[in-house]
Amino acid sequence: MDIENMKAFVSVAELNSISAAAVKLNHLQSNMTAKMKKIEAHYGQELLIRSSKGVQLTKEGEVLYQQFKKMLLLWEETENKMKKYDPVLRIGTMISVGGRQLAGSLSTLYQMHPNLSVTLKTGSTEYIEEQLLLGNIDIAHAIGSMGNKNIHYEQLGVEEMVIIGEGIGENTRLEEYIEGKSVLILSDKCLYLSILNNMFADMNITRGETIEVGDIQTLVQLASIGMGISLVSKRVAKRFKTGPYLEAPPSYRYVNTYMITRLHHQLTPIEKQFRELSQSLMYND
Repeated sequence: MDIENMKAFVSVAELNSISAAAVKLNHLQSNMTAKMKKIEAHYGQELLIRSSKGVQLTKEGEVLYQQFKKMLLLWEETENKMKKYDPVLRIGTMISVGGRQLAGSLSTLYQMHPNLSVTLKTGSTEYIEEQLLLGNIDIAHAIGSMGNKNIHYEQLGVEEMVIIGEGIGENTRLEEYIEGKSVLILSDKCLYLSILNNMFADMNITRGETIEVGDIQTLVQLASIGMGISLVSKRVAKRFKTGPYLEAPPSYRYVNTYMITRLHHQLTPIEKQFRELSQSLMYND
């Protein structure tokens, strides 16, 4: 079993899609499908359950995914040690990502590389992309994109968006609930503000003032006591146990997440490890 086949299986597992994994790894879909069949034949077990909505891992597939992740991380660590890269990581992330995903990735990397030097920038998608192009960071998490032609976007997954606020119940109607309410945001350049503005405009609904908070935990707390509503990922809502929430309208419900770099930037082994760890934690979050 070679490294490329391991990468292919891991990508399919994390994206829940053979076609999406083929795009990510620059393979033909037919070649990716053949790789999956070859891996299943090698182990003599069904590893993927295929459906019109994509693929899901079987119990045996989940075991293999975890094993392959460990092997890929060890391989990247070996590359780093043998090629003698400096243990440097310059990264960026949106404020709303943070938490377990970022801390978990860095914790593991510090164990692998005790002398690791980390530069971290946090902010809106626009700010993170700007820092990337200025050369202040080399790799970053982003939710949504600005479509910059000088940036390479590698899709990591999809975030499902929900509306949070105080007093949401089973019979709450979205249009009536959000009418006239203030909007809580992390920053005035936040992608979520743009989504909310478009949503209010499309639904012809008046909204209240914009309240900039700057911290995701504070934002969730203020929404829960009735200061306004906010658009967050379902993952964040569950992490902070916000209680009942409303699904965003279908056209605004899903936002792609990316790992971004400057165009033509070659990832170092440590950056590859960071990417793999981040995607693994997102997959298991």
